[in-house]
Amino acid sequence: MFDRPEGIEKCRIWIDGCFDFAHHGHAGAMLQAKQLGRELYVGVHSDEEILYNKGPTVMKLDERMTAVEACKWATKAISDAPYVTDPKFMDQYDCKYVVHGDDITTDANGEDCYQIMKDLGRFVIVKRTPNISTTDLVGRMLLMSKNHHYRSIEDNVHPLLNDENNEKFKRYATDFTGLKNGSGVYYYDQKSEQIKLIIDPSEEISNKTTIYYIDGGFDLFHPGHIEILKSIRKQQQQQQGNDIKIVVGLYDDLTINTIEGLNYPIMNILERSLCTLQCKYVDSIILGVPFKPTESFLSKLGNVIRVYVGPVTDKELQQNKYGLLTDQSLIHKITNHKYEHMNTEFIVNRVLSNKKAYEERQKRKGWKAEIEQKLKHEETEKGSTS
Repeated sequence: MFDRPEGIEKCRIWIDGCFDFAHHGHAGAMLQAKQLGRELYVGVHSDEEILYNKGPTVMKLDERMTAVEACKWATKAISDAPYVTDPKFMDQYDCKYVVHGDDITTDANGEDCYQIMKDLGRFVIVKRTPNISTTDLVGRMLLMSKNHHYRSIEDNVHPLLNDENNEKFKRYATDFTGLKNGSGVYYYDQKSEQIKLIIDPSEEISNKTTIYYIDGGFDLFHPGHIEILKSIRKQQQQQQGNDIKIVVGLYDDLTINTIEGLNYPIMNILERSLCTLQCKYVDSIILGVPFKPTESFLSKLGNVIRVYVGPVTDKELQQNKYGLLTDQSLIHKITNHKYEHMNTEFIVNRVLSNKKAYEERQKRKGWKAEIEQKLKHEETEKGSTS
């Protein structure tokens, strides 16, 4: 049922959703959709439509648009897309097929948002990314849980580096087509103090010999992170930087939790790495980098000519994060941007300050899940008898 139509690879594909938080489940859906067709147009629902059909959003429309536009597999983001997918709206953008995960999404009335498209034969299923959703992330904030964290990477025998996760790294590291090698993926082995390869970058990225480096937690990969990376890419282009690659270092979960406390990071290092990999402004990532970069560490990356510094908190200043660099000329501060006020704590506070509404959303999600499960069962039964 809902098999991939002949000739779909020549078509412009449509996908739509709330895209509240730029998590790797959203990116995974966009990746699979892009792999099917020629271009990918992404419809983003309005705050008002989501509130009516699902509950309050955490991220506002302009913030969600920023996140979608930064995904390397999205050709174009379209705002104010109808919550119930409308073929006439899709036709305005010459999109023949809509792609969705193998679950069912319902509107405020408990009806399948894609039933019209299914009846028209314009609906294609891809595999939904398990164990991650905006609801899951909001739940972590409300429950203050941290059992999702990984231990530090001390050697190559680590659950983060298992075959299943390596396959995820391989998929999310693909280029803008979703079909070829793209970004490089590495990890920092704390015991040997060496940087080791997980996924080979494309030949184009591999041949770049000059590096712009930035490190951080990149938790809840939000518009503040995106604008910083976009700014670095712009500076690279202004420097005519065809030989420059942008490398992002990600702290492990223990490092972030030691600094921030509570249940931070909200996303674990696997989730944060996949979110970072899907961003079109990133050439390579390194997992588990030291909090304090040294000349010795940077030399292992290659020819690092700039180390970018985002908003530095008092805690970071107290620990003298960049004090180990003797060459302070390497350090470049990020220029001002429209989301400079935003960080992970800012987003968590949005949820906690409106806790009652989000708790109600969580309950509503449970109610809708029962209906969606029933519809899924009926659809499966119908498919098996047809």
